[in-house]
Amino acid sequence: MLTIVQILAIAAAVIHVYIFTLEALRFGRPQVHRGIFGVAETDVGAVRPWAFNQGFYNLFLAIGTFVGAALVRSVEAAGWALIVMGCGSMLLAAIVLVATDRRFVKAAAAQGAIPLLTLLAALTQL
Repeated sequence: MLTIVQILAIAAAVIHVYIFTLEALRFGRPQVHRGIFGVAETDVGAVRPWAFNQGFYNLFLAIGTFVGAALVRSVEAAGWALIVMGCGSMLLAAIVLVATDRRFVKAAAAQGAIPLLTLLAALTQL
């Protein structure tokens, strides 16, 4: 079951690297800012710095989760701490997203489902 936790944690991290790409690197493209995030062209200049910052937040969660998945077998306490912190933060961010704006329920589900599964699978390791 530990292997499943590691695979799920890595999948959650990969999704957050993709989110980083959208927010920090591709936000200026209309298909991203308008199509995915619902931001009008006239608002991109004001919102782009926030999206850039948020993108790096997601990248850092992903990096921590990747490192946790890599360490969990050799440095167990550190690996578990990073997996739980990373996936817990991802899940809580998804809850905040949908609580803030119900229009983002699909995005929140995409962002939070695999971290939730990772944490549930991690419970089997207690």
